[in-house]
Amino acid sequence: MRRKIDVAELVVGMYLQEFVGKWMDNPFWRKSFLITNARDVALIRSTKVSKVWIDTAKGLDLPAPVPLAPTPPTPAPQQGAEPTLAPPALPETVPITQELQRAARICAQGKQAVADMFREARMGKTVDKAGVARLVQDISDSVARNQGALISLARLKTADDYTYMHSVAVCAMMIALARQLGLDAEETRAAGVAGLLHDMGKALLPLAVLNKPGKLTAAEYAIVRSHPELGHRMLKSAGDAAPMSLDVCLHHHEKMDGTGYPNSLRGDHISLHARMGAVCDVYDAITSNRPYKQGWDPAESMRQMGQWAGTHFDPLVFQAFAKSLGIYPVGSLLLLTSGRIGVVTAQTEGSLTTPVVKVFYSTRIRERITPEDVDLSAEDCCEKIVGREDPAKWKFPDLDAMWSG
Repeated sequence: MRRKIDVAELVVGMYLQEFVGKWMDNPFWRKSFLITNARDVALIRSTKVSKVWIDTAKGLDLPAPVPLAPTPPTPAPQQGAEPTLAPPALPETVPITQELQRAARICAQGKQAVADMFREARMGKTVDKAGVARLVQDISDSVARNQGALISLARLKTADDYTYMHSVAVCAMMIALARQLGLDAEETRAAGVAGLLHDMGKALLPLAVLNKPGKLTAAEYAIVRSHPELGHRMLKSAGDAAPMSLDVCLHHHEKMDGTGYPNSLRGDHISLHARMGAVCDVYDAITSNRPYKQGWDPAESMRQMGQWAGTHFDPLVFQAFAKSLGIYPVGSLLLLTSGRIGVVTAQTEGSLTTPVVKVFYSTRIRERITPEDVDLSAEDCCEKIVGREDPAKWKFPDLDAMWSG
């Protein structure tokens, strides 16, 4: 029997017969299938699809409604008793311009906290769990207020700051990706902790190898490849690391085609959380300036990673990641149909291809123009994106300041 339901009512065991809406709005190549795991439920809920058809003859149906019991009267609080507190609400969403300053402070505090963790790890001390929890909460609150602010600022790290700021950036992206996938609050927080701790093994690597500006020798590369196992061993020996943190630390360099390390895991043998870690780790690595190379433009990085989906990354996880940051993330340099060049300053609700772009250069007159914010999602906007532009070609000295202030 066919039945149309809201995606919020989907559970594992239902047979999804058909999506309601455009086929491009969902990430699945199959039209109908039995839902066998919670990851598929989370992915469906993260799309624009609001309703689906299920076949109750091939899978579970909605549970029968349970009659409501009368609500007992709320007893008056006893004198001197502690009041019952409601769970804290999520921070209110704000424009990126309002969050950048707070995000910058959190980045600075996060860099120092991770540097301290690495220093203490080299001395044989365990990770400060309370300090990690506070930092992850601050990062999570910033991501909730504006998803693009802290993630974009963390990309602007210097080559010397990379090792520490990389952990902060991956933490923020893991939180944003977990929310996009529809994971619950506890799992989202755990994903943030896993992102912050995923590279702890690098604390035990020789600094001369870790910060080498040139190409690594085969022996040096083997040392670097040991960091997942070193970090896993360190966290496990403390005895109180969460299973997700241990998993992501050990397996964030595994690839879907089995060519990753340290265990050459393939496909479904890699957990969802490790697949999330792989995507976040690579994006921050290729967009950041390193001792041996300049970082790629965010939009070009997203394009390249899309080509690696299926071999390196889980395609569905990467698709959710692209939705969380945008196909043209903040900081991307774009050419519009008017011939103007601008930098992406914010994402919009309407579409992944209609961000807000601050235009500041005209290719027609070959001169800088008065900066202007263009919302490509606005109904009266006649501009469209022609394509990405290579920042290295134009060498605008103030490109990052255009969006970050």
